[in-house]
Amino acid sequence: MPTSSHLRQVAVLGATGSIGTSTLDVIARHPGQMRASVLAAGNNVDALIALCRTHRPDHAVIADPTLFARLREGLAEAGLSIQAHAGHDAIDALAASDHCDTVVAAIVGAAGLSSTLAAARAGKRLLLANKEALVLAGELLTRQAAAAGADIIPIDSEHNAIFQCLRSRDASLEAGVRRIILTASGGPFRGRSRSDLEAVTPAQAVAHPKWSMGPKISVDSATLMNKGLEVIEAHHLFNVPGSRIDVLVHPQSLVHSLVEFIDGSTLAQMGLPDMRTTLAVGLGWPQRIESGVSGLDLLSHGRLDFEAPDLEAFPCLRLAWQAMDAGGSAPAILNAANEVAVSAFLQGRIGFLSIPALVEHTLSTLPHVAADTLDALLAADDQARHITQTAIARLPHA
Repeated sequence: MPTSSHLRQVAVLGATGSIGTSTLDVIARHPGQMRASVLAAGNNVDALIALCRTHRPDHAVIADPTLFARLREGLAEAGLSIQAHAGHDAIDALAASDHCDTVVAAIVGAAGLSSTLAAARAGKRLLLANKEALVLAGELLTRQAAAAGADIIPIDSEHNAIFQCLRSRDASLEAGVRRIILTASGGPFRGRSRSDLEAVTPAQAVAHPKWSMGPKISVDSATLMNKGLEVIEAHHLFNVPGSRIDVLVHPQSLVHSLVEFIDGSTLAQMGLPDMRTTLAVGLGWPQRIESGVSGLDLLSHGRLDFEAPDLEAFPCLRLAWQAMDAGGSAPAILNAANEVAVSAFLQGRIGFLSIPALVEHTLSTLPHVAADTLDALLAADDQARHITQTAIARLPHA
């Protein structure tokens, strides 16, 4: 942990989103130890200027170049001598620059890929919230991070839990790790059979029993694809084969993940579902720092339940395992096909069970290629979207 003579300089990419907000909340609790030196946002320029007023970074960058003048003028009107930038190239450059030693990668989707890779290549401490960086480009990211000595600390709850249990990202057999176990809430349709899911509506799929999430993530939770993507992420983050990754359905969502060791010990990480805990782990590691999150009152929560996932009713989890085992561009194909299928489902163009069917069709149609470059992966992503859209157009009710 940096001493007062060396402040941790944090670039918060995706500063105006929920993860960015939580990050800034934790940073503000430790003014003598860390500060936000770079704030980046997509197109919410007014919110970015407001954050600059509060947190006084050295640099502010808006991804949309057409908003550069508004950002620069807004900072000047606020009397702030913060340097304004615009465009994704500027975000990439700042993530790799001497203006930060830590990067919180919370830009959603493929838009966050290049800045995440730039931070890894520059050897930063990388607090990773961007799923696509690992699902699309996991092989590329972990290889570049290792070459540059970058520390990747995952800040989604499941992978952060594994990281905490391991006290590292070493899940090797040599380190005594037998398997890692991801937990899943089970989504809104836990316990339903495949035939029960035929007539499920978008409104039902989005109504998650535990969390309020965006429509896309909510549907991924309902199909268990979100857990499939997390299996792929775990494979890359901890360098473990699919045969040593398991999934348990845990509806209370208090145990975030578990690690089983060769001596028979199993360690689990538990806590309230608040991103500030995982962000505090990433910002303070290897020390523990105050996050603003209270402890867990197990007496008030009562029982904890665990059950096996139903791969017949929720085949997306099985498809993710297959894509992970295939490697190369297969996870990128899976992810792209799923995004297109979920969008069509939310628009009422296809049924719920068509989502895994379309993903399986695209995975089997498009040949897998090596995952050597970001361009190759983005090309596979684009082709997969086209194949899936063509298949949807051929469906009788589309």
